[in-house]
Amino acid sequence: MTQDQLNFVFIGITFALYIVIAIRSRASSTKEYYTAGGGVSPLANGLATAADWMSAATFISMAGTVAISGYDGARFLMGWTGGFVLLTVLMVPYLRKFGKATVPDFIGDRYYSKLARAVAVVCAIFICMTYIMGQMRGVGVVFSQLFGISISAGVIVGAAIVFFYAGLGGMKGITYTQVAQYCVMSFAYTIPAVFIAMALTGNVIPQVGLIGNYTAGGAEAVPFLEKLNNINTELGFKEYTSGKLSTLNMFCITAALMCGTAGLPHVIVRFFTVKDVKSVRKSACWTLLFIAVIYLTAPTIGAFSRVNLIEKLHNTPYTEAPSWLQEFESTGQMAWVDKNGDGKIQYFGPGKSEAGSNSVFQGKKPNYPEITAPDQQKVGIHGERLLANKADDSNPNELWFGTDIMVMANPSMAGLPMWVIALLMAGCIAAALSTAAGLLLVLSTSISHDLMKNIIKPDLSDKEEVMYARIASFASLAVAAFFGINPPSAFIAKTVAFAFGLAASSFFPTLLMGIFSKRVNKPGAIAGMISGISFTLGYILYFQFWGGTPDQYLFGITPEGIGCLGMLLNFIVTFIVSAVTPAPPQSVQDMVESIHIPSGAGDASH
Repeated sequence: MTQDQLNFVFIGITFALYIVIAIRSRASSTKEYYTAGGGVSPLANGLATAADWMSAATFISMAGTVAISGYDGARFLMGWTGGFVLLTVLMVPYLRKFGKATVPDFIGDRYYSKLARAVAVVCAIFICMTYIMGQMRGVGVVFSQLFGISISAGVIVGAAIVFFYAGLGGMKGITYTQVAQYCVMSFAYTIPAVFIAMALTGNVIPQVGLIGNYTAGGAEAVPFLEKLNNINTELGFKEYTSGKLSTLNMFCITAALMCGTAGLPHVIVRFFTVKDVKSVRKSACWTLLFIAVIYLTAPTIGAFSRVNLIEKLHNTPYTEAPSWLQEFESTGQMAWVDKNGDGKIQYFGPGKSEAGSNSVFQGKKPNYPEITAPDQQKVGIHGERLLANKADDSNPNELWFGTDIMVMANPSMAGLPMWVIALLMAGCIAAALSTAAGLLLVLSTSISHDLMKNIIKPDLSDKEEVMYARIASFASLAVAAFFGINPPSAFIAKTVAFAFGLAASSFFPTLLMGIFSKRVNKPGAIAGMISGISFTLGYILYFQFWGGTPDQYLFGITPEGIGCLGMLLNFIVTFIVSAVTPAPPQSVQDMVESIHIPSGAGDASH
């Protein structure tokens, strides 16, 4: 059986499983569509929440970012894991006791305003649309490599699958589908790491191998991280264990990711699928355990893939390069430009370049000759796929590859068995589909429940509300697919980081103050959300689309981290406006007080 055939077998089995679950768990009411009926067990919800959390950015892109940038990639690990702790300690127990199924629901009632609810709906749409763009891009990358098609076609195929089982089953179908997807993801992520750790370090536990010795090929044992640092510096890169981001920028990005995590509506809503607050806390513990399995493995995969890439390709004649290089060339995810005409692949960093970069060609991504072009314009003398881009001769680097391809290429680079590669493919697809489905549900409920039912047309029946939710799912997915084909950033994790910045600058301060402050009122919350998300979104748009340059960054903070300042702006504006306007009604203040009291507690005796 060939690798492609084995891939299709694994993917086919997992798809069949997801579709059967979606059909058997089809939602028949709004309660099942929005919260799976509220009867999911803590263990099942922990698995489903972990799957919802393990997006394409985590599974595909995060380890790739660690592989390329080393220490700097830790911003994603620290931000996302720390943020989940904030979410489970400061947010979900109180929101669950409040009893509303969506974030705009809480904001609308806590701030006694339809306008506040409408602003929250707009914020939720911006956040989830930005996030789902990255997921659809991840789906496209995986399907592109799997079927040998373009990323654009892969995005369209993935979008159709997500719409089928998310739109059909709602939260009920998604929950049990995500349980299966987490099982697929965890095995797909950890098994290759174990194989590669044994090959490179002789350790069966990848994390021990990372801090152990490099022993591959019978070489003299040397600390693995020292080996990695030496390889990097020899090729003109910075040491792997040192970073190039400024301390302030690193802090702001990490803080934006953490606080954005605590404000993500698609994760918050997962904790409404269990029956009570006690189950929420149990579910959160299970979720953290399941998340740790993958997050503690990601740094090892990044480091191992970095070594394998350099060892297998640098200074290797193209005609002797492993076959997987041409496979990734054919799908546009790797490229080689023979700048010096020696027929060998050279991979160098900025330190070897007078221009201080390691760009291979002019432009941000490979462009290829038209399909009707003659063969001599499409295939080089060594058999490589030629580019339409002009070579960048200001530096000697000849190898280009997408950050998002590192995890998928890792088993091939390490020469692992075919079934391990097939399992990884299934895991990559599960990661992208699971989060895309959760985000799609939040988008559809924000439009059908929070906008249509609670603002525009209060007399909607249950059946009509579910119908609007499915229409909203289709429209949202169409927009997400467009931006998955034309992403706002070069790699998935960065696109997703923008969504976290938007969540940090809008929902996190508003939810936190709504839970713990009785004085914060309607005008303050509305002004804070609008100012925070407007500042953050404007900064991202300016530097990603409107020609902003790095020398113009505010305090040197990149668009990934600007959500931290947007969050501070939200806090400041909210407190100032609330201080100079009337306090909330006494009934609202009593409601805030009540959500701090454990269920079943009697009246205070003193």
